[in-house]
Amino acid sequence: MDAEVRLAITIGEPAGIGPEICLALAGTVRPARLVLIGSRAVLEARAALQRTTVKLVDHQPDQPPPGGGALEVIDVPLAAPVAVGQPDARNASAVLRSLDIAIDGCLSGDFDAMVTAPLHKGVICDSGVVFSGHTEYLEQRTGADGVVMLLEGGGLRVALATTHLPLRDVPAAITRDGLLRTLRILHRDLVQRFDIATPRILVAGLNPHAGEGGHLGREEIDVITPALDLARSEGIAAEGPFPADTLFVEDMCGAADAVLAMYHDQGLPVLKRASFGHGVNISLGLPMIRTSVDHGTALAIAGTGSADPGSLVSAVEAASRLVRASRRKPAQDCSQSAA
Repeated sequence: MDAEVRLAITIGEPAGIGPEICLALAGTVRPARLVLIGSRAVLEARAALQRTTVKLVDHQPDQPPPGGGALEVIDVPLAAPVAVGQPDARNASAVLRSLDIAIDGCLSGDFDAMVTAPLHKGVICDSGVVFSGHTEYLEQRTGADGVVMLLEGGGLRVALATTHLPLRDVPAAITRDGLLRTLRILHRDLVQRFDIATPRILVAGLNPHAGEGGHLGREEIDVITPALDLARSEGIAAEGPFPADTLFVEDMCGAADAVLAMYHDQGLPVLKRASFGHGVNISLGLPMIRTSVDHGTALAIAGTGSADPGSLVSAVEAASRLVRASRRKPAQDCSQSAA
């Protein structure tokens, strides 16, 4: 175990599969010191339900990590009892409190990175909190000037120009300045976090056939190409815009370090087809490292013992790798504003 890398792991929606896939980490090779953040009672109940024996111990930051496969826990009590598979909006505040503990720990240096199990956005919204996802919440809480969602898996890295928006709102959300900021963040973190000296980024068009020369939309001409020109003038190796329907074939993206898709369901179905269950969601642009699973709460199978922890294991491994790569790189600034 490398105790020099300390990871905060939030257990996510307590009624979903998050608690059980977190418990599964007890039986994996540890690339870092792992600290679960969430309800200890839920973890104990889920272990009992699945008839597994996992030793849970209180996290003592000034003590060496426990051995013997034990998992450290920072307990966050819930407001209401948990029925497996049935989320309760009364527990939303505790879910967010778990995130806040992990965020604050990363910002203070108590943790080197955070890893998140899936939560349920709708349940948090039902509690009266406006919440569109982990990525947006982390951006707001840390005061980051733009955050980019990137998923890695199946030999691909796919970043998103927009995240959780209704499709009808996507075109207006894609601007020259916004795309340039996204490309800066993506380029910087590929260098600093992934240790890629000169990253090559391929950029998708928004419209079918990348607009067909303006006949199927002008976003490529009026917005995307000018942003790419500005990015290249800053030394960012960004190419495109390319038609999305052929961009992901091996001959096109095989030698690229990342693809930038314009919206959520343009890029992620391809990546998840290639790697679902072992992909990793990585937030770029934050003042800390955050990785997550590539799936949701899977309420229908919670508590059955059939949940695959593979994506969480990959997220833990990725966070550890990114921490080590970041330590080898001096900090870089991407605070330039678009011309």
